[in-house]
Amino acid sequence: MSCSINNYSYSQNQTDRLALASFKNAIHKDPFGVLSSWNDSTHHCEWQGVLCSKRHPGRVTSLVLRSQGLKGFLSSQVGNLSFLRVIFLQNNSFHGEISPQISNLLHLRVLFLSNNSFGGPIPSNLSRCSNLEILNLIDNQLVGGIHSNLGSLTRLKYLGLTQNSLVGPIPRSIGNLSLLDHLSLSRNVLSGEIPAELSRLKRLTFFQLSLNKLTGEVPAGILNISDLFLFDVSYNQLSGSFFNDVGTTSPSLQIFGARDNLFTGMIPSTLMNATGLRLFSLSNNNFHGPIPKNLERLKGLFLISLSGNHLQDDLSFISSLVNCSSLEILEMRRNLIHGSLPRSISYLSTSIERICLGNNRIQGSIPLALGNLFNLSFLDLTDNFLTDCIPHSIGALSNLQKLLLGGNMFTGEIPSLIGNITSLNLLDLSDNIFQGYIPQSLGNCKQLILLDLSNNNLIGSIPVEIVVGSLKNLGVIDLSYNGLTGLIPTSISECLVLEKLYLEANSFHGQIPEAFRPLRGLQELDLSNNNFSGPIPSFLAELSLLMYLNLSFNQLEGQVPKGGLFLNVSSVSIYGNTELYGGVHGLKLPLCKSPSSTKSSSTKARVIYVVAGSLLCLALLLLCLSIFYRKKKQTTTNASTSLSFENQFLRISYEELLRATNRFSETNLIGKGRYGTVYKGILDGGATVATKILSVCSSVDFCGNDFKALIYEFMANESLEEWLHPGTIGQDDECSESRNLRLVQRLNIAIDIATAIEYLHKGCYPAIVHGDLKPSNVLLNNNMMAQVGDFGLAKIISTVSNEAIGVQDQGNSTSTAVKGSIGYVPP
Repeated sequence: MSCSINNYSYSQNQTDRLALASFKNAIHKDPFGVLSSWNDSTHHCEWQGVLCSKRHPGRVTSLVLRSQGLKGFLSSQVGNLSFLRVIFLQNNSFHGEISPQISNLLHLRVLFLSNNSFGGPIPSNLSRCSNLEILNLIDNQLVGGIHSNLGSLTRLKYLGLTQNSLVGPIPRSIGNLSLLDHLSLSRNVLSGEIPAELSRLKRLTFFQLSLNKLTGEVPAGILNISDLFLFDVSYNQLSGSFFNDVGTTSPSLQIFGARDNLFTGMIPSTLMNATGLRLFSLSNNNFHGPIPKNLERLKGLFLISLSGNHLQDDLSFISSLVNCSSLEILEMRRNLIHGSLPRSISYLSTSIERICLGNNRIQGSIPLALGNLFNLSFLDLTDNFLTDCIPHSIGALSNLQKLLLGGNMFTGEIPSLIGNITSLNLLDLSDNIFQGYIPQSLGNCKQLILLDLSNNNLIGSIPVEIVVGSLKNLGVIDLSYNGLTGLIPTSISECLVLEKLYLEANSFHGQIPEAFRPLRGLQELDLSNNNFSGPIPSFLAELSLLMYLNLSFNQLEGQVPKGGLFLNVSSVSIYGNTELYGGVHGLKLPLCKSPSSTKSSSTKARVIYVVAGSLLCLALLLLCLSIFYRKKKQTTTNASTSLSFENQFLRISYEELLRATNRFSETNLIGKGRYGTVYKGILDGGATVATKILSVCSSVDFCGNDFKALIYEFMANESLEEWLHPGTIGQDDECSESRNLRLVQRLNIAIDIATAIEYLHKGCYPAIVHGDLKPSNVLLNNNMMAQVGDFGLAKIISTVSNEAIGVQDQGNSTSTAVKGSIGYVPP
């Protein structure tokens, strides 16, 4: 009998040894040599990572090879290790499917296969491992559904299936796992509702279902589990209102996440009863009402994020956060928060790193003591009503990486001390009323990757210090709509990572620099509305990544390149450069250069004498006719204005507009700019119109897609610019003839313009300033009657209301930055 028992034991030992040998053979990469000890010279119970039973010598009970860089398959022979209780193979590179033979391990209690690349479905017979307590398959590539028979693993305490590609519903049978304390199913593609049966898991401490496609409401009983430590259902499509007693019934909550769902209602104040709460995130839902009070009770609060809701409250909640000594992240963007920034914001925890209050209704100025928050790395106050100067103490925020203050009403100069923030990588000061020069000290910000100073009143040239310093790392530069002058520094050629450069609506001059040639990564370039002259460089056609180029309204001349980007007319805009010719057919430029109208010196002299002799008579005639026409025009304007408000605008369908423009044919294209395309069309009633496709007015096309367009009366005689400075029209082989205006026509046009401006200034309430009056913005109809157009820079002059900016109304008028086209801006 003894001999028989020994033979049986030897046989079982051999079974385990052969199973381990098969495991090793399936591994084809062992970077740390952990399996080098697995050889015939030693007993398999002495192999690294192998533990054997003391009661049953030679029988393998544990296989522990975590974080060894092993790459290969998991051999099905592992299923023969019948005494195996623990498998730790996480943090390796196993791939292939999990073998169904693993279900033969009836003594298995712990199965850790996380952080590998296992694919295929979860073995359907895994439920045979009835002693399983921990099942961790997190971070693999598993597919298929979660089998309902997992609900028969009644000893299971930990179920981790996060970060796979599992689909389908959450099985109701999971509610049978009465010992379960950790449920992690996030980062899959699970759908359907959260089963109400999960409320039966009274030992649950960890509940994570985020980043799926779950719908419906959260079962009320889940937040009644008293030991719940983590609750996270973020990034789903869940709806309903939150429960008034949350926090009271689950006082152990420390992490509460429900962001990016469809939840409604008010945020319950009882949540403050969970005094151990550390992370509180409900962003991007539809919550309304006030921000919960008594936030000071959450002394261990690390993160509070309520952005993207409809919360209406003042900023008094900030004072209650002063006692939260661990606070690092405060996010309240895109709400309806109002009031002035309290000084208490400067006394938040010195560990705070992110303050995001953009897109609200915050007024007043930035407190001087904000510089106390020396660990701050992200400050977002964009799109509010903040005023006054930026305090110089902002320069004390030496760890700041992102400073976003655009879309406010800041005044004064840009503080030079911003240059002390050498870690800065995003700086957005756009859409304010900053004046003066761009600080040279910004050249110290060598980590800067985005610089946006657009839509201000900045003057002077681009400092050389900036180009030589920080711009080397910049990917986006936007200095548009300022009053900057001078040449573009040649050292911009060092900005090899530059992708987008916007310099439009300034007063830069000179030729387009050769320094742009090395910028091979450039994708968008806008130099429009400046004073650039000379030819369009041919190397622009060689920038293979360039997708948008706007050179409109400069003084460029010569032949337009025909290669690269210039082959795609939808990506290039060169309007307002009357001396350009050539290029591809779609640009509608003349094929040859316009002949110069040379005159002899004697002819010029005669013209001068005639003009000088007629000047006095012309002045008297102009005065008389001006008085006559002005009175007549005023009467006509008042009558037509009254009539226009008595009738509704034409209702034009997308179908009729499609017919009118011949399906927006290229032959009907009459203009194109950065913000829209204009087509000529003839409506069913015979009226000729100009249709501008843009993003202002919204309708839908046949397919229900968003369609935006403005419809104007068609101005057959184009702009006054074409008559005062004759260019060329058509695309014939020969150059076209010039246009001429008679004296009476010029006089009528001048009176029409003056009448229109007088109406804007005196006839409108509140008054309107056009801001960009120039010949190209005056259009002429069939009867040569002038109409003022292009109100893109127009401003409404009104008194600033107390409600808007929270200051005492002194009756003073307020306007934003002085903007317009160079040569036409009023002094």
